[in-house]
Parts: sequence; structure tokens; C-alpha cells
Amino acid sequence: MSIINKIFKFKADDDNFCTAVVLAAGNSQRMGKDKILMPLGGMPVIAHTLKALQASECINEIVVVTKYESLQEIADICHDYGITKTSKVVLGGKTRLESSLLGVSNADSRAKYIAIHDGARPFITDSLIERVVHCAYQHDAAAPAIAPTDTVRVLNAKGTVVETPSRDLVALMQTPQVFMTEMIKAALTCAQQKGVKITDDCSAVEAMGYKVTVVAGDPDNIKLTTSRDLYIAEGIFAERSGK
Repeated sequence: MSIINKIFKFKADDDNFCTAVVLAAGNSQRMGKDKILMPLGGMPVIAHTLKALQASECINEIVVVTKYESLQEIADICHDYGITKTSKVVLGGKTRLESSLLGVSNADSRAKYIAIHDGARPFITDSLIERVVHCAYQHDAAAPAIAPTDTVRVLNAKGTVVETPSRDLVALMQTPQVFMTEMIKAALTCAQQKGVKITDDCSAVEAMGYKVTVVAGDPDNIKLTTSRDLYIAEGIFAERSGK
């Protein structure tokens, strides 16, 4: 897999209007409590995520998708931390696919591109946002990924190794994943109609035969999933803040 690793400087405008859909509707079963609202460096995790998107010149609008009990708290966080690009905080669905489609459907009518990002990835950087969005401008669909450092093996249902692919041919996917609006809307709608289960939004796009171009991700762009990830996140935050 070829991973593009370039830094571009440009500013989004109405001709390339980009809406960031932030997914924050998960039930955090593996964490044991709502991870997006947990404190990290004195702020809720979701505040870090939103502040990064707010600061990016590539992003014109933010739509946050969350669960019912968090609607008001997320709206308050947007107000308290000056997330002025947030146009809507909307109720999510029962699955990631449903939440993604609801977010995309609530984007501004001017949106030509949609950047779908996990709310629990608070360490997204401006350079990575630029890299992915610019690549989507060129190739219609783009996503960041990092190369695995461990050996990867494919197992069958019995746990027996059936293949050991080269690490050069596999990648660990991250977000934001950026697509032309009509492409991702059609792909998510089709996947929902067919009852397809997806673990990321590229899966829906690829199921329709579209190609996704991969750009270099960031090892720090972790998704907070388990309580152990919080310790890692605190370390990343301390390093970045010089504490």
C-alpha cells in the first residue's frame, strides 16, 4: 500500500466547502464510562477534538453526532470553548453507520466534501487534516493510516494462521476520512439499505467500488477505547504541552 506523506498549505472556501462530521454517539462499553466527556489536560476529550477542527482552515463547518443524554452537554462545550464552526449537534443512531449517515445528512447544502472523524481521537493535528482533505480534493476519497510495527497474521475461525501478509501491504486506518459528499452519502445509504456492518466509513465507500487513497497518519492520533488508552493519552498530552 502506497501512503502519501506530503504537507500542503491551502484554505478551504465555498468552492471546496468541507464539513467535519464528529462521531460522538458511542456507548463506550469498553471504557466503562463516556470517554468523550472524560477530562484530559483539564478539558473534556471532545473539546480537544473540536478545538483542532475549529482551528483548521480546511474545515468550514462542524456537525457533532452524539447520544440523547449528551446533546446539551456537547452544545455547552461548543459554547464554552468557542467552537463557532459547529452548526448542529444532532442525535446519533444505534450504529456507527447510522450516526455517520445522520451527520452527513445534516451537513450544509454547500458541502462538497465531508470529513468524518472520531470524537474520541483528540490528538488530530492541523497538518494531518490538511493532508487528508487536500488528498480528497485530488482523489475524491482519502483516509490516514499508519504502518503496523508488529507482524500481521490472518487467522481462520479456528485460530489457525492462514496467511502472513507483508507489513508493506497492510495499514492501520485512522480518521478523519474525507469523501466527496455525494459519494459518502450514497455509500452510507446503500450500506444501510443492505444491512452491511462497517467499522469505518471507507468500508462503505469501497463496497460501492470506489477507491480510497491513503495518506500518512500520525501515531499520536489514537482512538480512546479502553481505560489503558487514557494513560497513553495523558502521556501524549504532557509531551505536547511540555509538562
